[in-house]
Amino acid sequence: MRVKVIVSLMCVGLLSSCASVPKEDANEVDPVGVYSLISVDGGEVPIMAQHGDHEVYVQSGTFTITHDGTCTSEIIFGPNAARTQTRVVHATYTQKGNELHMKWKGAGRTRGDITGDIFTMNNEGMIFSYQKRP
Repeated sequence: MRVKVIVSLMCVGLLSSCASVPKEDANEVDPVGVYSLISVDGGEVPIMAQHGDHEVYVQSGTFTITHDGTCTSEIIFGPNAARTQTRVVHATYTQKGNELHMKWKGAGRTRGDITGDIFTMNNEGMIFSYQKRP
């Protein structure tokens, strides 16, 4: 009888320790990394893109996603290729599956999607696509 109790307690202990191991969501992707801007509204970067009533030259950009729930966007743009400036903005993000929900410092919120090594985000009506660097 005593052996059965010990074996039963061992089984319960093993089962409870297995149950406490966190399981990774099969739909959860690891977004962490540095991404290079590859297109704006489907056109390859560098590109002269339409932003509202204005044309803007987008030379390049990076999007960095970190483990600590923060991200940074850096875009080099201007009215033309000869007159560019760099804009860096920071956000915090939450993740749900392949979606990132970003809250920008001093600005609003945006949502991005990750498919494979491509991160896509609607930025004030412009679709920015980034590719994760190796």
